[in-house]
Amino acid sequence: MAEKWVALLDYGAGNLRSAQRALEVAGARVEVTADPKVATEADGLVVPGVGAFAACMEGLRAIQGSRIIGQRLAGSRPVLGICVGMQVLFDGGNEHGIETAGCGEWPGMVTRLQADVLPHMGWNTVERASDGAMFAGIDPQERFYFVHSYGARTWELETEITTPPSVAWASHGGDRFVAAVENGALWATQFHPEKSGASGLKLLSNWMGTL
Repeated sequence: MAEKWVALLDYGAGNLRSAQRALEVAGARVEVTADPKVATEADGLVVPGVGAFAACMEGLRAIQGSRIIGQRLAGSRPVLGICVGMQVLFDGGNEHGIETAGCGEWPGMVTRLQADVLPHMGWNTVERASDGAMFAGIDPQERFYFVHSYGARTWELETEITTPPSVAWASHGGDRFVAAVENGALWATQFHPEKSGASGLKLLSNWMGTL
C-alpha cells in the first residue's frame, strides 16, 4: 500500500510533535504545515488543538483553517480533529461567559463540564453508539487519554439521515460529553489518540485506512 501523505495543521495550538510521531508510527508521511495549499491537497488533514477555544479559533482564522476544512469535506477528503481540534468543529464555544464562533461543521456549543474536579485529566473508557471504522479492532473496555475542562455536552445533528454519524460518549464527575464522532470524511476525538498508547495508535491506523 502506498504511503499516505498527512498534513498536520500548524496554527499555533497543539502539541504537534507527539501527534506527528504517532501518525508516523501509524504509517503516514507527515508534513507539519500552515500552508492552505498543502493542507487542502494532502491525503488526510489532522487538526490538533490544546488550550482555549477562542485562541484556537483565532489561530485557525489566521491561516484560513475553517475554509480549508470546509473545502476538504465538500470533496469528501478526510479530516481528523483532536481535542480542541474537535471542539472547534461545532458552531461555537462558551468560555467564561464569552461565546466564540467555531467552524460550524456540526450544530451545538462547547461548554464547561459540570464536574467538581476539572480538568478531566487521565484515562477513561468511551461508550460507543455503534460499530464503525474508528474503533474497529479496539476492545470496548480500552481506555483513552483525556485532558480538558470543556466539551460538547449535547449532540444536535439530525440523525434521521441516510448515513447517520457514529457518536461515542464519555463521562466525568457525573457529566456526559461527546468523546468521538465518525461522520463520513470527518472524524474527531475529544481524547488524545497520540497519547493513548496502543489503542490510540490503532485508532489512527483505522483513520489512515480511510485515506
